[in-house]
Amino acid sequence: MPNNLEASIDIAAAPEKVWSILADLRRMPELSPTTLKMIAVGGVRDGAYTVNLNKVGWKVYPTTSRIVSYEPNKSLAFRMNENRTVWRYELELTATGTRVVETRTVDPVKGVPAWLRGTIKIALGGEEKFEADLVAGMNETLSKVKAAAEH
Repeated sequence: MPNNLEASIDIAAAPEKVWSILADLRRMPELSPTTLKMIAVGGVRDGAYTVNLNKVGWKVYPTTSRIVSYEPNKSLAFRMNENRTVWRYELELTATGTRVVETRTVDPVKGVPAWLRGTIKIALGGEEKFEADLVAGMNETLSKVKAAAEH
């Protein structure tokens, strides 16, 4: 079973500033090392669908998701339609700004589809490597959000 993943960072900026960066999904290619494009169909809002173009190394693949949490200055989450994982950004006010926690959670009942786990094993170096790469990407994304918010 794939693991739930988490990364966090403290940012010296107000939650509103951090939110303005994270909620602008057009900026995901600038922030995430695995996102080439992310388009919210009909705008970024609760329940909206997104169409995404992703990459791992030279491999490029499309995905879709649905925004399942949209709470300005607090939470943004989307469920990937292909693998049922939920990617979430939680913002928390701190004494010095904002703590952002990014998580990827796996559906505890359905898990990730077997066909996709097989693809990860064959094409992406296996689950352990794939998840380590995802965590590295999460940390890179959060560092870029921090740089943009503190600029």
